[in-house]
Amino acid sequence: MPEGNSVPVSEVGSLGTGITGGGKAHFMGRVRALVLLTGFIGSAFLLMPSQALALRFGWPMAKWLPNRYHRFLCRLLGIRVHIRGERYAGGACLLAINHTSWLDIPILASLQPCSFVAKSEVNAWPFFGTLARLQETVFVERERRARTADSRNEIHARIAAGDTLVLFPEGTSSDGNRVLPFKSALMSVAQLTLVSSEADREADLAVQPVSVAYTRVNGLPMGRVLRPFFAWYGDMELFPHLWEAFVMGPIDVVVEYHPPVTIREVGNRKALAQYCQDCCQRGLSSALLGRDIPGAVARPERPAGVVARFRRGFLKATG
Repeated sequence: MPEGNSVPVSEVGSLGTGITGGGKAHFMGRVRALVLLTGFIGSAFLLMPSQALALRFGWPMAKWLPNRYHRFLCRLLGIRVHIRGERYAGGACLLAINHTSWLDIPILASLQPCSFVAKSEVNAWPFFGTLARLQETVFVERERRARTADSRNEIHARIAAGDTLVLFPEGTSSDGNRVLPFKSALMSVAQLTLVSSEADREADLAVQPVSVAYTRVNGLPMGRVLRPFFAWYGDMELFPHLWEAFVMGPIDVVVEYHPPVTIREVGNRKALAQYCQDCCQRGLSSALLGRDIPGAVARPERPAGVVARFRRGFLKATG
């Protein structure tokens, strides 16, 4: 449910009526939504058989087709994505992202081939569950530990195969005005190590925080009042929310890639979750304010590093 200064979910619909206006403007907004909804669903149904066959027979297009589709979808919906920072290019990676809306998925998937880690309930959703399966989403049953171990093994296998997976460590979606606490339990996959067949050695899994901020609608600052039309949270129904987002018009989104780390560098899951949360909060705040925030997020001090420096200092003092 909404917290702090969030706009109550129950008021979002009434706000939309006033913002989109009446008469011709309201009518044109509905026409736009109808065209976009038809294009969205129609294009998905056209590509579903091709992607299903690609997955069934292991064709390479199974990896790049969703990426191409999401690029098309972002252009269709009028989503302008502004990229900051550098994407990790060292191989398999886990992306830790603040979760605001169902729009996060086409936005992130349009930038690079990737799959998502989602709660098991998504698998049963009409239409969207099918899309998730076709993008090779890993479904996690958080309430059943035995199943969680199976999901962890699947995630390990996917990352070992070179896949990039997207994780939403908040465990839910927010109103887009702030970042919710990242759950360290969801970062356990970061403890995995990867074996390089070429160098015959193990490497730690890179985790890259990525912040997503919804900043403008129709070229104007979105603000707290308009952001709930694109942020999907609380008890909002998915399809009515999707419709209202289509009515509102084109939007601008800022995606920032922050410096990647490994769990070995920061020490433990809790420190890793805090680092990723701080990066995403900083990126979100910077994008919403429309200006850079001085300084940088400090990486947590690895306990081993503290011990090593203490030892060096002690030897120097007694040497």
